[in-house]
Amino acid sequence: MIAPSITREAREVEIFTEAGSLHGTLTVPPGAAGIVLFAHGSGSSRLSPRNRKVAAELQEGGLATLLFDLLTEREEAVDRRDARLRFDIGLLAGRLETATDWALRDVSVRDLPIGYFGASTGAAAALAAAAASPEVVRAVVSRGGRPDLAGEALARVVAPTLLIVGSEDAEVLRLNQHAMRQMADASVQLEIIRGATHLFEEPGALEEVSGLAADWFRFHLGAASPRE
Repeated sequence: MIAPSITREAREVEIFTEAGSLHGTLTVPPGAAGIVLFAHGSGSSRLSPRNRKVAAELQEGGLATLLFDLLTEREEAVDRRDARLRFDIGLLAGRLETATDWALRDVSVRDLPIGYFGASTGAAAALAAAAASPEVVRAVVSRGGRPDLAGEALARVVAPTLLIVGSEDAEVLRLNQHAMRQMADASVQLEIIRGATHLFEEPGALEEVSGLAADWFRFHLGAASPRE
């Protein structure tokens, strides 16, 4: 039996930084039991169709989501020319921390437990930000991520972390396995999607990613699935 779709309240938001404002979309289903902040991959934005698909699955599972741009409009214009800022993990992690502070003040989500979903380079930013706020971040999921780019911050991550990698993404898989060995203080699980490449474009691959992420966050943020 297919569960009915959940009515969701979505609104556009602005998160202010010293460099300018970051645009985001906050979606809160009724009775949300947690919120997941998304850190997109290099060259992407809050409009990433893959992250939006994962976000929809989380919303169906009773979780609020915040998809937001990690760079200001001016920074995005600069980055399109030299692709430098998208690999500045310190900058991106700082933006995720700023968005977390925003969520902790917003009346609609401020009391909800927090998780991070990171893709590609955004996964490194998510892990670095989680290491900086161990008392706040309750869970992390990485999709085709580069956790190795988080560097020494990996050893300070304590949030339960799920790493999802395609079996055909050999180099990223190797880097994820290496990163796991550095995360001694966190509960880390690696899920390999058989037949999937880096962007999970194969039939059913992204759906599998979405299901794994939803289950991980529902468990660690305390949300009950409407399908149970």
